[in-house]
Amino acid sequence: MIFLNILLLVGIIGTLCWLLFAFAVYALPLFVGVTVGMWAYGSGAGVVGGVIVGVLAAGAVAIIGQLIFAFARPLWIRLIVALLFAGPAAIAGYAATHGIAKHLMPSDGWQMAFSFVGAVAVGITALFRMAGTAPPEPGMERAGGAQ
Repeated sequence: MIFLNILLLVGIIGTLCWLLFAFAVYALPLFVGVTVGMWAYGSGAGVVGGVIVGVLAAGAVAIIGQLIFAFARPLWIRLIVALLFAGPAAIAGYAATHGIAKHLMPSDGWQMAFSFVGAVAVGITALFRMAGTAPPEPGMERAGGAQ
């Protein structure tokens, strides 16, 4: 029975991580959008106003982050932006993996181990997705391409 639980856990974590990988870069904009939307709702903007303000804030964070990452020349600026986007993604990966593992694994140690692996995988994926959106550095043309 434990063996079947482990196989089920790996399959569910794989599916969940695939979803998290697909949306990992958007964890920070989602967090900011929900926070700003709740603030707007709490300050009297109403449900519609809170949703609109939250969506605008999330879009602004996503666009500004992508623009800074794409056009910043210093590597340390790109690294800071990538880590800002990958941090919430890793936390989301940990929480999602731990939520599934908690229901399928009786051992706390194994729960933590699977949760840590999920967090690392989602965080690294978010870093690579951020790096994939950046244009190539000047002078770094592909081999065989026009010089």
